[in-house]
Amino acid sequence: MAVVLAYTSPALGHLFPFCALLTELASRGHQVHLRTLAAGVDLARELGFTAAPVHPGIEALQSIDPFTDSMMRSVASTVEVLTRRAVLEVGDFQVAVRDVEPDVMVLDANCWGAMAAAEAQTRPWVVLSPFVPYLRSPGSPPFGAGAAPMRGPVGRVRDWGIGLVTVPLFDRPLARGMRPVREALGLAPLRSADDLLRRAPGLLVATGKPFEYEHTDWGASASMIGPAAFDPPLQRPPAWLDDIDLPVVLVTTSSVRQADEALIRATIDALDGQPVHVVATSPAGDADAVQTRRGVTMARFVPHSAVLERAVCVVTHGGMGVTQKALGRGIPVCAVPFGRDQFEVARRVQVARCGTRLPARRLSVPRLREAIGAAMTMTAGAQAVAAGFAATGGVRRGADIVESHLTRRS
Repeated sequence: MAVVLAYTSPALGHLFPFCALLTELASRGHQVHLRTLAAGVDLARELGFTAAPVHPGIEALQSIDPFTDSMMRSVASTVEVLTRRAVLEVGDFQVAVRDVEPDVMVLDANCWGAMAAAEAQTRPWVVLSPFVPYLRSPGSPPFGAGAAPMRGPVGRVRDWGIGLVTVPLFDRPLARGMRPVREALGLAPLRSADDLLRRAPGLLVATGKPFEYEHTDWGASASMIGPAAFDPPLQRPPAWLDDIDLPVVLVTTSSVRQADEALIRATIDALDGQPVHVVATSPAGDADAVQTRRGVTMARFVPHSAVLERAVCVVTHGGMGVTQKALGRGIPVCAVPFGRDQFEVARRVQVARCGTRLPARRLSVPRLREAIGAAMTMTAGAQAVAAGFAATGGVRRGADIVESHLTRRS
């Protein structure tokens, strides 16, 4: 039996994939310790983990994105938040290591300070990326723009042009913000976001092909393990779900507050009068009560598995978690990205032909109605993605990789 320390970004969308992997590790007899957002501690303890919250200052710095029609401004905002958090993560993570004395550590790819602290010591560690990673791959455009792959000389020139924007807005601020953190730990400076992730001895990426671009090759240290899907334990499906006798369209917004509330309103209006029932969840919202009216049920949070059993389409902000949960069941997706990595996720939905992509800046009721209708015809693409996810080996393979690092401790 090994002692595992996991350290996550303070967001449910990051905690849940960790819970999927950590539950598998715990089922093998390993002792799991977790540091995560305060609201996730009780859930972690219910799952049998020893859990505590990250430093409150880290959670206070969680990104709150204003609406922006610029992918690059969203990327720049994310870098600023994560580099500021990194300063606090170093000490917080070091305290956790001293308290737990782990045999192996699993870190969130958005915990840049914790990753630096792990790099500066000798215990084995791996990184779990619940989102499209910052890694470069031949034939793929730089991360952040949400651009489609383009091969040949024209594609290389296009990608070079994108890099002229992403490098000063993403890579350089990341390297600059992390420089004092890494210098204090005696580490070499970073050159780019790609360099950051490649410092990890192993990288688990919660995705699989063909959702990820077919040509993608991130190197030997990166392993795709499928979506790492997880829902909190549920005694029984919500009673109101039994009263719905129409096919369900699930629409959900981000677990990190951002200006995506318009997506729920637009979906309800777009599907008004259609032979479907809209179930809308807003996990970053303020209201807990379930509200139901003809053709619509709204709740702050509902475990997705129960709803997806009835769903024919999912309308989403492009969050990696819910997008892949739907596709893992062969349910097509309409992705409307608002910020962060959502542009990259939405583009992959479009390229894999498992759903549709509608940029938030173009969001309107008629356009969304058309995009949802088109997505509903793409079940075959969604089923192909589901088969690809299953072929990765899932969290069982992820746990095998974590265990393989136990034998590498110097």
